[in-house]
Amino acid sequence: MSKRRTGAVIAATAVALGACGNLSAAGDPDHDRLAIVATTSVIGDLVGNIVGDDAAVEILIPVGADPHDYQPSARQVAAAAGADLVVANGLSLEETLEEVLESAIGDGANILEIGPAVGPIERPGGAGEWDPHVWLDPLRMAKAAGVIGAELSRLDSDVDWLARAAAYAAELRGVHLTVEGILAPLLPENRLLVTNHESLGYFAERYGFEIVGVVIGGGSSLAAPSAAHMAALVEVMIDRGVPAIFTESTESTVLAESVAAEAGGGIAVVEIYTGSLGEPGSGAETLLGMLVTNARRIAAALS
Repeated sequence: MSKRRTGAVIAATAVALGACGNLSAAGDPDHDRLAIVATTSVIGDLVGNIVGDDAAVEILIPVGADPHDYQPSARQVAAAAGADLVVANGLSLEETLEEVLESAIGDGANILEIGPAVGPIERPGGAGEWDPHVWLDPLRMAKAAGVIGAELSRLDSDVDWLARAAAYAAELRGVHLTVEGILAPLLPENRLLVTNHESLGYFAERYGFEIVGVVIGGGSSLAAPSAAHMAALVEVMIDRGVPAIFTESTESTVLAESVAAEAGGGIAVVEIYTGSLGEPGSGAETLLGMLVTNARRIAAALS
């Protein structure tokens, strides 16, 4: 197998420095396969659908964990350092993994960040800060698939990674059409979103929704809202007639439930999948499933 490792920057989307060895830490007994580390379960699923059995993929942040505050184990740190390729979201999503990724670069790992490659948007009121939640737009993820396929082709010329990436990108474009169909019955005046934190910006942009408020501002699920912020959100929900607050499967719903109770009128608190794939049986075990499940829950809550 031909694996080319260089110190070049990976396109315009990543940092890639030095040579690296195969990832025995990823549990791959076949050292002829590329060893890839993905930071999140969503990215792991994206990569896995492209590489199939022709590469070993390890996921740092497990299903159900919040990527904003996950702490990796020592073994995972070693896995990232020894990988042929580390695929990250970037755009400050993996806040607590920054030192790990910087260390991996120092050890010669290739770090590919997909977020900057797919046309990121600024988060509302973020003073120029990027919204990291690119995976909630299937068309952006179709583009990300192509970026990953191109980098895999650079590392290993023995597999037609670009064809693999194109096939999965086609599935993502198909899911986009499915989501459009699910949301089609919603009138424009009903496409109003209140979320637990700033997670649905890409979804809103792609499908014509307005985000009228968030429970936890600041772009990270780690922030703490003030009493004044909560009171203002309650007022907005009442004034706009918003029937639901959408919360993350990885986060507590306590604050959202408090806002819903204050707003009154039977406000629903609806769990969706944003920072992580879902557990088996959730309907969100894959990226494709997650996008469809979220659309169905949003459409049902706002109908």
